[in-house]
Amino acid sequence: MRIDTARRSVSLDPVDPDFFNNPYPAYHAIRAEVPVFKWEQYGYWCFARHEDVNALLRDRRFGRQILHVASREELGWLETPPHLKPFYDFESRSLLELEPPVHTRLRSLVNRSFLSRQVERLRPMITNLSNRLIDRFETAHEVDLLPAFATPIPVIVICELLGVPPDMSQQLLAWSHDMVAMYQARRDAAIEEAAVKATIAFSDFMRGYIAQRRKQPRDDLLSELIRAEEQGAKLTEDELVTTAVLLLNAGHEATVHAIGNGIKCLLEHNVRDGIGEGHIEETLRYDAPLHLFTRYALEDLDYAGIKFRKGETVGLMLGAANRDPGRFPAPDRFIPEREPNPQVSFGAGIHFCIGAPLARLEMQIAMPLLFQRLPKLRLAEQPHYRNAYHFHGLESLKVAF
Repeated sequence: MRIDTARRSVSLDPVDPDFFNNPYPAYHAIRAEVPVFKWEQYGYWCFARHEDVNALLRDRRFGRQILHVASREELGWLETPPHLKPFYDFESRSLLELEPPVHTRLRSLVNRSFLSRQVERLRPMITNLSNRLIDRFETAHEVDLLPAFATPIPVIVICELLGVPPDMSQQLLAWSHDMVAMYQARRDAAIEEAAVKATIAFSDFMRGYIAQRRKQPRDDLLSELIRAEEQGAKLTEDELVTTAVLLLNAGHEATVHAIGNGIKCLLEHNVRDGIGEGHIEETLRYDAPLHLFTRYALEDLDYAGIKFRKGETVGLMLGAANRDPGRFPAPDRFIPEREPNPQVSFGAGIHFCIGAPLARLEMQIAMPLLFQRLPKLRLAEQPHYRNAYHFHGLESLKVAF
């Protein structure tokens, strides 16, 4: 890493294993010298302090979408390459990428299904699922918890909530991985090709499944969205497909890493008993599953002494914000009693993670249950993180018990 304080820039390779396996020393060094900096490898300004990240997540002068207020020509953007058009056409309808009023309309349709009181009804199902998964490997005395426990829980739960067959979960998982790979540093032609294929296949599957649900509606989120579409054209067919795919993608991708990182954290700090909500919130702060979230400046503006032009990208460093000593005393210590704990792992503002209540419930049920069932749980080998910097998750989590 090279920090240039005069130019307020940092050269830091996001695919360097030393960095993505433990980014926190770099975050501390950057925050101490240039908390607002141009990240040379990405080419945009980034913010590492909690105060800035929290403020910018809520600042309506920044958004996830830009082409609703500026043309490609105005921004100096080239046209989307034809071979990537299916992926970016899909993305353009994603709740995660939209701004009001479209975002407000779509989120209001989905939001009620993810309210805490609504997801609470899934508690027995999550408990039974967690127990069944542990039953499968309890007598093996050694297992990789990532595929055996951390991954199937959020995947199967979101399938259940939406009304998609759980036996499709492995295929949905494969499509999802191929799609989110588009966001990693230094993607190549093979990654792009796989993402486009996955986007088309996933969308086609959902379109066919929605057609079935129209004929046979049930008590699930997909049927609710179809009813909303049919009762007032609040949702187009394309928006319905994209929203369903997004919920399946976003409904598990970060939660898998949150569970995996959280179990690793508890094991490394020798926490086995009395795991409660405070422990879960602190694992989310201590080792967040998402470290970089980007937004566009929606107008020419000045922030932190930086003049941003309309359409410029800014990087919000969630993982760095969560370890900011200016907001969290002793930030590198794991303190379950920490209060308050304003971690930003779920974001903030209008794009606050809609699935946060569900993710919290899954973690609050599954993680304590794992340690109750396997009191001798320990790491079998040192875990390593995947080479996918902004999605901060483990390659594997091999444990013995």
